Amino acid sequence: MKRRPGRPRRWHAGWWPGAWPIASPNHGPRPPGTEITLVVLHSISLPPGEYGGPAVQQLFTNTLDTHAHPAFAALAGLQVSAHFFIRRDGVVEQFVSCERRAWHAGISTWRGRANCNDWSIGIELEGLESRAFEPAQYETLARLLRALARRYPIAEVTGHEHVAPGRKHDPGPGFDWPRLGQLLRRKRPRLVARVA
Repeated sequence: MKRRPGRPRRWHAGWWPGAWPIASPNHGPRPPGTEITLVVLHSISLPPGEYGGPAVQQLFTNTLDTHAHPAFAALAGLQVSAHFFIRRDGVVEQFVSCERRAWHAGISTWRGRANCNDWSIGIELEGLESRAFEPAQYETLARLLRALARRYPIAEVTGHEHVAPGRKHDPGPGFDWPRLGQLLRRKRPRLVARVA
């Protein structure tokens, strides 16, 4: 793959060299002294069930034309982001430095600790909750998770549906947690993928 201008060759200020950098304005500072110990997985496709287009990128950069598709109307004025977005072919885009707080989990709690955005990294997978994800996405996700765990004290990976039960349902039944667990056991550092 050709290197685009602006793509770093190594970690720099929380930006991973394995991703295309696309800066989102939707982020803020983490609370002082906060350790990043959790990764929250999400799924998204815009319009729902359509893949490969620019709409997710536009949503995270506040440039989505909410009149372009009926499904976009509910997104008007929404300011959201994730640190990473993994497309169906395994290509990764990064929208927020890992040093910053992306706006991905919303009202959330994990193991009795609230405000997961403060101490987590958010990764979006291109897909729908009820459908299977691609092998390339699992391979890239495992590679990204290992890179994150080497850089930050991350101990667990879980889903948006698990930190916001009843409110969110992604990545949903189409996501193969045992498959991710097997990939993460192959190499160090080892992470634990947990659903409860």
